[in-house]
Amino acid sequence: MLGEILWLFLLASALQPVLRQRLLEAARQRLIARIEAERGSRVIVLVHREERMSLLGFPVYRYIDIQDSEAVIRAIHMTDPDVPLDIILHTPGGLVLAALQIARAIRKHRARVTAFVPHHAMSGGTLIALAADEIVMDEHAVLGPVDPQLGEYPAASLVRVVETKPPAELDDRTLILADVAQKAIAQVRRHVEELLQGRYEPEAAREIARILSEGTWTHDHPITFEEAQALGLHVRSGVPQEIYQLMALYPQPVRQTVSVEYLPVPRRGQRTR
Repeated sequence: MLGEILWLFLLASALQPVLRQRLLEAARQRLIARIEAERGSRVIVLVHREERMSLLGFPVYRYIDIQDSEAVIRAIHMTDPDVPLDIILHTPGGLVLAALQIARAIRKHRARVTAFVPHHAMSGGTLIALAADEIVMDEHAVLGPVDPQLGEYPAASLVRVVETKPPAELDDRTLILADVAQKAIAQVRRHVEELLQGRYEPEAAREIARILSEGTWTHDHPITFEEAQALGLHVRSGVPQEIYQLMALYPQPVRQTVSVEYLPVPRRGQRTR
């Protein structure tokens, strides 16, 4: 009897994560369907969270990859050209190729495209957002520069090295990297201009593309809502509450040690007599 209870306990423990994941997926699907019904749109969610392997406990960081671009493009192919697209972005970025494929696909969609950024859409996430007709950001959300990175080095920094030192003082590897860096910056700048074409004045599109692609800031610089407005991007505030509810259904894996803790009740100022 005790052995049967033990086996049932082990079975329930093994199934619990699977059942919890299935319930989360079902809740997300219901909420996505509700948002689509309310907005009359196709909702596509691109969320990347840090994942933790259940057995060994080490973190796995997720980024925009080719599987993501294939999935987004499939969703767009399944959407009538006259149906608006709402893409919800929460990502640190990823492969330029994959992000650019997604950006071009939503740019070519005939109906209106809105990119929602409730928290952050950096690097490749920003590239995708730039392809939308409008970016809706939380007042505390951030975008990021799209300047290319070559391994551990920013492309813009490699270019500046060869501009400030005589070629005789540089090794072949640095010169080769700088050549590739120049090409990468020119390519990304041209891609951004293409994505902005038709919705921004040509001069404004060129300036935005230059600022975002040529290493104006470090690659992880957070471009705030106010900075995005100052750049001339088509951004506004007012992320629907349902999108925050949807984000809560993509929980970050629980850490072994809690890093932020508080009593989850409102605190009011005490009146003094």
